[in-house]
Amino acid sequence: QVQLVESGGGLVQAGGSLRLSCAASGRTFSSYVMGWFRQAPGKEREFVAAINYSGGSTLYADSVKGRFTISRDNAKNTMYLQMNSLKPEDTAVYYCAASGKQSYISSSSRRISGYDYWGQGTQVTVSS
Repeated sequence: QVQLVESGGGLVQAGGSLRLSCAASGRTFSSYVMGWFRQAPGKEREFVAAINYSGGSTLYADSVKGRFTISRDNAKNTMYLQMNSLKPEDTAVYYCAASGKQSYISSSSRRISGYDYWGQGTQVTVSS
């Protein structure tokens, strides 16, 4: 029943900005943690950012801290990832994820196993 759909990916130049959106259908676990992961070709999927239900607690990978901002609008059932100062190393498919078990941000929020639902992914390409 629960579906996640990412949008907003595209091609940008290094130093540019992009905003990704994740629309969630259904509100079964709207009170739980959501997050963003990314995967470059030939590499493992890696954690990017996570956010709790209220938006008051966030967690970022060191590689994006200070450049990316995660947020959510529960009235719209949508999560966002604002990406600034983009680098070629940010090029990847970005995936939206939702947890059906995490109530609060913790070490589990960094792990793939902490999430139960995934979007189809959206491509982000940063040119040099």
